[in-house]
Amino acid sequence: MSTYKVINLVRHLKGKPGPELFEVVEKTVPEPGDGEFLVKQAFMSMDPAMMGWMTGDTDSYIPPVELGTVMRSSGVGEVVASRHADFAVGDQVIGMFGWQEMALTDGKGINKVDKKIPPEMALAVFALPGLTATQGLFGCGHPKSGETLVVSGAAGSVGSIVGQLAKAEGLRVIGVVGSQEKADWIVNELGFDGAVNYKTDDLNAKLDELVPSGIDVYFENTGGPIQHCVFDRMNAHGRIVVCGMIADYTAETPRPGPSWMRIIKKRLTIQGFTMPDHMHKAQELQAKLAPYVQNGDIKYRTHVLEGLESAMDGLNLFLSGGNKGKLMVKI
Repeated sequence: MSTYKVINLVRHLKGKPGPELFEVVEKTVPEPGDGEFLVKQAFMSMDPAMMGWMTGDTDSYIPPVELGTVMRSSGVGEVVASRHADFAVGDQVIGMFGWQEMALTDGKGINKVDKKIPPEMALAVFALPGLTATQGLFGCGHPKSGETLVVSGAAGSVGSIVGQLAKAEGLRVIGVVGSQEKADWIVNELGFDGAVNYKTDDLNAKLDELVPSGIDVYFENTGGPIQHCVFDRMNAHGRIVVCGMIADYTAETPRPGPSWMRIIKKRLTIQGFTMPDHMHKAQELQAKLAPYVQNGDIKYRTHVLEGLESAMDGLNLFLSGGNKGKLMVKI
C-alpha cells in the first residue's frame, strides 16, 4: 500500500452530521522517523462526544477539531513499521489515531493491548467505553452494595458496562433505553433488574414501579425527559454523574434542567465528567476493569460499519438510537 485514506473535518456541525462536513483525501504512506512508528488501524471507534468536537465550541473540556485536519477518534490497530524503542512491528495498540487508515505517532497516549484480546473487544471494553464507565462509576458515582442505580443510554457502549459493573458490586440496576429489543438485552443478557423504554413507557409510572425506594446513583448519558423524572426520585446524599447529553448535542437551545431546590433538600452531589481528565490513569483503570471481565461480569456487543467512509453518516445512528452496542468502523 503506497497511499492511504484520511477524512478531514472541513465544516462545523450545525444540525445533523453528514458527508458534507468532511473531505476524503489520499496521502502517501510515511516512513517513521527516529522515535516514531506507523499503525494500520483495524477498527475505529464512533462516539457521541464526536459531535461536540465538531462544533467549533472552544469553551469545552477539549479543543474542537480544527477545520482541515483529520477528524478525531480512538482506534485499535497493529504496528506495521517502527523506529521506536518501546513499540515493535506486530504490537497491537490503542490510541487516538483519528479517521484514517494509517497513523504515524511518537507513542504519546498510545497503549499496548495483549494480542490475545480480539481488536473488537479491545475497542469495546478496554478502550474509551470501559475506561469511561470505570472512572465515572467508581470515581464519581461511589456505588455501595444495596443501593439503586439508574443509567441512561443503558444499551450503549458506556452505559451497558456501567450497569454491569454496578450489578457486580451488589447494586440494583435500572437501565433507560429506546427500544424493546434493547430493554430485553440489558435485562435478559446483561442482568439488569429492570428497563425503562423512554419512547413507549409512561416514565413516571415505570419508575414508580421499578424504583419505589428512590435512586441513589444516576449515571447520565443522554439527557431528555427521563432526566427530570430520575432527578425527582433521587434519595438523600445521592450522586449524579453527568457523562453525556446526546439529546442536546444537535439542539439549537438545550432543554432547561431540573430545579436546584432538590439539590438542597436531598444534599445531592452532581458532577460533570469527561474522560480526557483521566487518561493518564488508563492503565490503572484497565487493571481495575480486567478482573470483572475475567470473571465474566462484563458482556458486550458491537455494531460494526464497513469501511472508513461509512463514518461520515454513522454518527446519525446515535441520534436515531439505531446502533446496537459499541459502534465502530472496520477499516
